[in-house]
Amino acid sequence: MFDFRLKVFNTTAKRLSFTKAASELYITQPAVTKHINEIEKHFNVMLFERNGTKIKLTPAGELLLQHTEKLFALHHDLELDMKGFGNKQEGVLRIGASTTIAQYILPPVLATFKKRYPNIQPELHIHNTEHIEASLERDEIDLGVTEGSFKNTSFKYIPFLKDELVLVVREKHELLKKQSISLTELTQLPLLMREPGSGTLDVIADALAKHKVKLSDLTIEMRMESTEAIKQYIANSDTAAFLSVYSVYNELKQGRFSIMDIKGLSINRDLFFIQKHGNEKQLQSVFMDFALHYNFR
Repeated sequence: MFDFRLKVFNTTAKRLSFTKAASELYITQPAVTKHINEIEKHFNVMLFERNGTKIKLTPAGELLLQHTEKLFALHHDLELDMKGFGNKQEGVLRIGASTTIAQYILPPVLATFKKRYPNIQPELHIHNTEHIEASLERDEIDLGVTEGSFKNTSFKYIPFLKDELVLVVREKHELLKKQSISLTELTQLPLLMREPGSGTLDVIADALAKHKVKLSDLTIEMRMESTEAIKQYIANSDTAAFLSVYSVYNELKQGRFSIMDIKGLSINRDLFFIQKHGNEKQLQSVFMDFALHYNFR
């Protein structure tokens, strides 16, 4: 029902990147450009100022972004309300989520979801990705939310959210005198790492492997199963850690942590809903649809 061109514009406007919008929408960059050009031609205005590889919204683009946000919110409410007719939306929904997702992403979603669907009782089970997949296999949970590695063909993986892992250090760390560090310097830096079986650890290992760096090349001071524990350790030491940007939002905003850039390395990952094939249920669909349209800004 909804004009996909407006979806393309909305995503590009929020990411301020044609490349990121294309990746998020699973289309090509030329297709993004084509859709944006069609909207600009329709309204006879420029929506973006282009300066090399960087773009920013024009006043017309800012106004259209405000309108598309309202349209998407209205469209989402319409879809949920209409789908509610004839569907019995009540019962227990057992959700298993990996640690970072459960601590920093899902709580506000679940709180808002509960207000809209008071007769649905969500349960949140927190474990690492390996454990979540095992629980789903044994039918101990109805839905998983993890970093998703596509290792198990018994599961269906549905894209949920984009995330970035950043190298975090405390304020006034010696490294902050530099604008960035090299991969060689990274291997010499004392690091905190998540435990084996963690989806975060797998993503880091895969990203480093592309640069011919192994986890065994790193100087790992300690392994921890808790992001909060890692953050507390960093705040009181000269160590560093790769953490989800969602998990350190408040610390970055308050100036207690800083991001250290690594030359040539960026670690982006997709977060996924996972279901067993043939085990799709109404409550799972209701929650996924709600979460996919939640405004994380």
